[in-house]
Amino acid sequence: MLKRSKQRDAIMEYLKNTTEHPTADMVYTHIREQFPNISLGTIYRNLSLLSSLGEIKKFSCEDNADHFDYHTHPHYHFVCKKCNAIRDMEMKTVDTLNQMANESTNGQIEEHTIFFYGVCNDCLEKQ
Repeated sequence: MLKRSKQRDAIMEYLKNTTEHPTADMVYTHIREQFPNISLGTIYRNLSLLSSLGEIKKFSCEDNADHFDYHTHPHYHFVCKKCNAIRDMEMKTVDTLNQMANESTNGQIEEHTIFFYGVCNDCLEKQ
């Protein structure tokens, strides 16, 4: 069983309550408000641990940075090509997609991640 820590609990609470999909640097900036002496290395280690345990999801987008998501259930993301914002999409996932992909590979598909790219409403309104 994983030993609890105040820092790890704070990271999970932050991820749970944000609609962003923050990078480790963003998590660090936020958590430092509560734990001024926390190191970036501690943030990276905890995010890596939580991700390896399946408590959070880690993914990369075109910005080449790892982003973290509290929501581990299957869902899709929208990425704004202008401001790089990443948002969860409220739509049904295509459950048969894994089966369809299995028919085209020499392995076994277990899960998939889909990102839709475009321009968010905030950026469209600024144009």
